[in-house]
Amino acid sequence: NGGLDLVRREVADLTPTQLKVLLAVLDGQLNKQIAHSLGMSEATVKAHMTVIMRKLDVQNRTQAALVARSLGLDLTH
Repeated sequence: NGGLDLVRREVADLTPTQLKVLLAVLDGQLNKQIAHSLGMSEATVKAHMTVIMRKLDVQNRTQAALVARSLGLDLTH
């Protein structure tokens, strides 16, 4: 399916840090928790989420998590 392949490419295009943020979102962590565990500010986490959502072409973090889960990302940690 072309759409899924495109999303897979977009996920592959995420930086290692963006991937960590996305995985933390999959774990149900709040921005504050993600910021603390990754040693960055909450504003930086929000900036990463903005880029992640744009790359995945979704409107919110719930959709981002659903897309990531559909690709099996949550099985990697």
